Amino acid sequence: MTTLDRSTTRPDLGLSNVSGARTVHTFCRYCLAGCGVEVTVRDNRVQRIAPDKANPYTWHDFCAKGRTANEVVEHPRRILTPMKRVGDDYVEATWDEAIADIAARMTKLIAEEGPDTVGVYWGNPAGFSIPNVVFQNGWLDAIGTMSRYYVGSVDQNAMHVVATAMYGSQLFAPIGDIDNSDYFLLLGANPAVSAWGWADGTVPDGWRRCLERQRAGARIVVVDPVRTETARKADDHLRVRPGQDWALLLGLIKVVLDEGLEHRGDCDPTTGLATGVDDLRGLVREVDLDDLAARCEVARADIERIAREFANARTAMAITRTGVAHHETGTIGEWLGHVLNVITGRMDRPGGRRYQRGYVDSLRIWDVMAKPMTHRSRVQGRPMVAGHHGLDELPDEITTPGRGRVRALVINAGNPVVSGPDGAKLDAALAQLDLLVAVDLVQRESHRHAHWLLPGVHWLERDDLFSLTSGLQDGSFVQYGRKVVEPPPGAREEWRFYCDLTLAMGRPLFGYRGVNTAVRTSRWLARWTGRPGLAFSPRWIDRLLVASGRTVKWRDVMRSRHGLVYGERQFGRLREALKTPDRRIHAAPSEFLDRTRELLRTPAPAPPPQYPFLLGNRRHRHSMNSFLNDLPGLHRGCRHNAAVLNPEDAAELEIAEGDLVRVFSAVGEIELPATISDEPRRGLVLVDHGWGSRVFDPRGGAPAQSYGVNRNLLVDASRLDPLSQTPALSSAWVGVAKSARSSV
Repeated sequence: MTTLDRSTTRPDLGLSNVSGARTVHTFCRYCLAGCGVEVTVRDNRVQRIAPDKANPYTWHDFCAKGRTANEVVEHPRRILTPMKRVGDDYVEATWDEAIADIAARMTKLIAEEGPDTVGVYWGNPAGFSIPNVVFQNGWLDAIGTMSRYYVGSVDQNAMHVVATAMYGSQLFAPIGDIDNSDYFLLLGANPAVSAWGWADGTVPDGWRRCLERQRAGARIVVVDPVRTETARKADDHLRVRPGQDWALLLGLIKVVLDEGLEHRGDCDPTTGLATGVDDLRGLVREVDLDDLAARCEVARADIERIAREFANARTAMAITRTGVAHHETGTIGEWLGHVLNVITGRMDRPGGRRYQRGYVDSLRIWDVMAKPMTHRSRVQGRPMVAGHHGLDELPDEITTPGRGRVRALVINAGNPVVSGPDGAKLDAALAQLDLLVAVDLVQRESHRHAHWLLPGVHWLERDDLFSLTSGLQDGSFVQYGRKVVEPPPGAREEWRFYCDLTLAMGRPLFGYRGVNTAVRTSRWLARWTGRPGLAFSPRWIDRLLVASGRTVKWRDVMRSRHGLVYGERQFGRLREALKTPDRRIHAAPSEFLDRTRELLRTPAPAPPPQYPFLLGNRRHRHSMNSFLNDLPGLHRGCRHNAAVLNPEDAAELEIAEGDLVRVFSAVGEIELPATISDEPRRGLVLVDHGWGSRVFDPRGGAPAQSYGVNRNLLVDASRLDPLSQTPALSSAWVGVAKSARSSV
C-alpha cells in the first residue's frame, strides 16, 4: 500500500483556496476512464476544469468531454424544478406534488394491471452513479415489476451472456494486462478514440501504453472494416467483412488446434483451467478454413499467419468490442475471442487477461444480494439478459393490449428513441403511455411526450464512489468522487427520487420489510438533532461496501485527495474467483456451439438489390452515445453527423464531398451531408450513432434545437443477435443516393 500523507489529522476533502477560488480534486464520470480532474470554482460556478496530474492512476485520458462538463451544468435549457404537463405546456411544481401525483397514478395502475404495468429505462449517465442504479432497483424490487430496460441491451449484452456461460457470473470481466503484452489482437475496437475501456475493464491511458509496447517490439493487429485511428497505427489491419468477425476468429482457433499450438496445461481435460476443449476440437474438425476465409473476406494465408503469431508470442491478448457486438453474430464473436485467449494460455498470466478483484468483491455481493431474474416478456416470451429485457421489445409491450401492458414508464437519464433501433416506432408507443416520467438535465427527444420532467443532478453536483465496479479497473485504485458545486435548489439526486417514491407508494424499499422504517427514523433524527448526516443516504452503503471488502479503510479513501493506489496488479486469482460449479472456465457452452453450427449452415448474408450498402458506425472522442452532442463547446465547427463513403462508392453514385445524400432502408430514411474518405471499405456507409436528438425548452417555449440525424431510424428492430438480444445496429442494409435538394 502506498504511504499516505498524514500531515493533518482532519480528512482531506480535496479542497484548496487559490485567490478566493476553491480547487476541488475529483474524477470525471462520463465514461469508465474516470479521469482525475482539477476543478476551480468561484461563487458556486466552475471556472476551469483541467486534468489532475497528481492523480496517480486515472487522469491520462482527459478529453474535451471532461473539460466542458460545466456546460452541461449551465445548459440554458436545463430543467431546474419539477415540471408537470398541462395540455401542450409545462408548469413548475414542487417535489412533494410530483411524488404524490406519480405515486398515486402508479399505485392505481398496479392495482388495475399488476406490477409489470410500471417500467423503467435507464441510460449511460445513470450507470455512472451507483446510488442512482441501486435505489432505482430498490424501487423496482419494492413494486415487483419486471418491466426493466436499459441501454446495455443495445451494446453490452453479449459480454454478459458470454461471462455467465464461461465464468459463471454475468459481472466476471477479465482485464487486459497491456504493459506486459507482446501481441494485441483488437477486433471492433478503436482505443485511440474511445479510450481503452468498455464493460470488460478499464485501462487508463491504455492506448498510449499500447503504443509504448509497440515501440518495444509488440505487434498490434486490428480487425475492423473501417480504417480507424487505431488501425492507422497498427502493424496489420484486416478489413474484415462486417459481421463476420466470428468466422475469422473461428479460423484462428482452427489453426491453433489443428497445428497443436494450444497451451496444453490450460487445455488439459482433467487438471486444466478450462473444460470443453475437446468439444472445440470437434467443432473445428467440421470447419473448412477456405469457407471461413471467404465468409470474412480475409485471405487464408493471413488467418494462418495471425494464428501462428498469436499462439507463439511470448504474451498476447485478444480484445473484442462494440464493433463485434452490433451484429446478429455478436455473441459468437465475443465468445470466440475469449476462447482464443483461453486455448493459447492467455488467461491469468502477465500480458494476457486476468481477474482484478477490486476493493469491493462485487461478484460475492451479487451472489448474496441479486434476485433471480427468470421472467419472460409478455409479448415475445423472451428471457431477461443481465436483469433486463431488450429495448426493441418495449414498443410492443406498450401498445399490445392485455394485463401487464406497460402503461407507466420512467426514463432515467436516457434517450432510447435515439439509442435503440427503429426510434420512430418507440416514439409513437411512448405517446400512448398513461404516465411518462423523465428524469434528466434537459428535455430530450425521448421525453417529448413526458407528463413529468424531473431535474436530476450532474456529476459535478454530487459525491460518487464506484465501489461496485472497482473490479473493472486494471489496477488497485480507489478515489472518492467529490461534489464540486451545489445543484440548483430545485434539483434532486436521483436516488432520493426513487427512495421518496417508494415511501409514497407504501412499498418496502429493496423488497425488504423494515427498511422504510429505518429511513424515516433516520430522517426524523436528522431533523431533531439538526445533523443532516444522520439521515439515511448512499454514503451509508458506501461505507458498508468498503468495510466488506477488507482492503482499504474508509478514512484513507476520504483523506486521499488525488485517489489511492492500494496494491499491485493481481495474478493467480482467476480460478478462485470463477463462479462455475467446478471452478473452471467453460470454453464450449452448448448454446454457443449450436449457434455456430447454425451460422456455418447459413450462407453469408448478401445485400438486397435495392439496399446494397451496410450501415456502419464510428466513434468520435468527443461524443458520448446520445449524450453531450448538444454542447457548442464540445463540437466546435461540427454540429452534425455525416454519411461517410468510400471514394470508389461515391464516384459510382456521383456523390461529392458535402453533397446532401439520402440514406434509406426498409424502415426509414434520413438526409445528411456526405464525407468522402478511405475509412470505410467498399459497400459500407458510416453514420455516427447518437445524433438526431432534439433539445426542447419546457420553461421558455422556444423552438426545439436539433443536432444531426438519428441513424438508428434506419435499423429494423426485428433483427437481433438471438443469444444476447442485441439489435443488429451495424447490420442494416441501406441504399444511398444524392438528395434532390442542393448540397450543403
